[in-house]
Amino acid sequence: MTAKRAIADKNSRASVLPGSKEVKRVPIESGILADLVGYQLRRSQTALFHNFAKKLGESNLTPGQFGLLVKIKNNGGISQTELARTDGIERSTLGEVIDRFEERHLVERRKHAFDRRAYALFLTEQGEAFLQSVTPMVMENEREMTSGFTDNERQTLLDLLQKLAEQVEK
Repeated sequence: MTAKRAIADKNSRASVLPGSKEVKRVPIESGILADLVGYQLRRSQTALFHNFAKKLGESNLTPGQFGLLVKIKNNGGISQTELARTDGIERSTLGEVIDRFEERHLVERRKHAFDRRAYALFLTEQGEAFLQSVTPMVMENEREMTSGFTDNERQTLLDLLQKLAEQVEK
């Protein structure tokens, strides 16, 4: 096989044998990466986000934005500072996201009930309807991405991921 015809796949690379023009596919060695939790989480996140984007592409919504909308819905009146803290997002970054939500009429800022320096966040009616319309697609994506797991395996994964997040946040 020539170098131009070497068929690529994500788990192999082209290798030219010494003294030859023959190209063969050899596995990509990941070394210690296979045993690193962070690396495996990143690979998984990339796959999950890619599939999420395919499913919800027209909605112009990222997984992180979906999470913010759910938290605003479930915690009506939460301040931007509280929301930023709970998700580990810089306040200025969150402010930009909330600005975009406001432009799309999904979220509104209101004066906070007891902190005059803060804004309370609420979903608008349009935001509620939008969230209700995308949630089934998010859940379908979740089912697809975990279809190879038993219910117990999926629950164990969720428990371990939550435990890891709590450990890191300490």
